[in-house]
Amino acid sequence: QVQLVESGGGLVQPGGSLKLSCAASGSPFTLANMGWYRQAPGKERELVAITRPTSTYYGEPARGRFTISRDVAKNTVSLQMNSLKPEDTAIYYCYYRPTAQGADATWGQGTQVTVSS
Repeated sequence: QVQLVESGGGLVQPGGSLKLSCAASGSPFTLANMGWYRQAPGKERELVAITRPTSTYYGEPARGRFTISRDVAKNTVSLQMNSLKPEDTAIYYCYYRPTAQGADATWGQGTQVTVSS
């Protein structure tokens, strides 16, 4: 069973940057979607960015400010977040789901990102 471990969250001032990383263990499939969602207090979980075998997609809050990258050989996915805003404050969750039909998704435990002065 695949396990995901996130790192890199923390407190940053508005306008600052953070890089989140997620490592997958337990023989993850290469043909899988990996990415990041986030959930702010009182809000639903939303897509931040996701990499698929042949494409990358960014949710609206991330476009132009965040960059997702993936190292297939190392089974890692990272999220470089620049120009952070207070509204980016949330718990960020790593996501993994094989592309095979019917495959289940796996979530990381989440890492807190707080943007505040």
